[in-house]
Amino acid sequence: MNSPYRGRFAPSPTGPLHFGSLVAAVGSYLDARTQDGEWLVRMEDVDTPRNVPGAANDILRTLGAFGFEWDGPVLYQSKRFEAYADALDRLKQAGLLYGCACSRKEIADSATHVAIDGGLAYPGTCRGGLPAGRQARAWRLRVDAGETAFIDRLQGRVAQHLEHDVGDFVLRRADGLFAYQLAVVVDDAWQGINAVVRGADLLASTPRQIWLQRCLGYPELTYAHLPVAANPAGEKLSKQTRAQALSIDQAAAELVRALRFLGQGVPEALARGAVADVWAWAGEHWTFDAVPRQSLILLPA
Repeated sequence: MNSPYRGRFAPSPTGPLHFGSLVAAVGSYLDARTQDGEWLVRMEDVDTPRNVPGAANDILRTLGAFGFEWDGPVLYQSKRFEAYADALDRLKQAGLLYGCACSRKEIADSATHVAIDGGLAYPGTCRGGLPAGRQARAWRLRVDAGETAFIDRLQGRVAQHLEHDVGDFVLRRADGLFAYQLAVVVDDAWQGINAVVRGADLLASTPRQIWLQRCLGYPELTYAHLPVAANPAGEKLSKQTRAQALSIDQAAAELVRALRFLGQGVPEALARGAVADVWAWAGEHWTFDAVPRQSLILLPA
């Protein structure tokens, strides 16, 4: 990497931080700090209906109590709508964006296969123009049939054929809100992020983000997708799977647990000590090569 390392942690304020969130935060933080890099916090609150009142402040309090220190002010996507609109306009002017009138039911009725992220691959119904008498509900970015690939620092080579695997994807939703894919790409470029370390649950989104970066003329980033923590049933820890919120009173123990999950041989005795001692050990001993290469790890019952 030619430029100084600049990474970020970008939680969504849909609830409190849980162990899975902590794993992503610890991995991204230590990857940045051990390379003398900067580490930013961004609140990905672009999907406003899903935001929980008070969750953003709770997340920041928890990060502070766990000893994380971030560089610069926290960026809130909910204050960046003008920037996303400008990016959309650029794509429209370049002929890369088109209006789509399809409802979810219409897509379900016409789609021929499941997309790589588990949804339905868009069949391109409106690509050649809106059907007569129909108005655009959403705006989609054109993709092509070629391969979009990158080398993930943990997961190896990842490749998708976006036209088949996803289809033209939405950048502005039918409800008028901007899509995550657009917001994250615009904000990474605006903040000068050049290294992304996050959970492997976002691995399938990365080729779309790379495609969008290219369409907007943004520099591409390096990626490392950490293994995702899952419950014994194989479900990713999340609000939907009732993941337990982190306890500030157990900060040192939770940090040790996260480090061990990431393959680090941290002494168990540190779990009974101070948070600062855990970070001191991690700063001296963090080894990226020890991080497991799989995309999901089951936690014990």
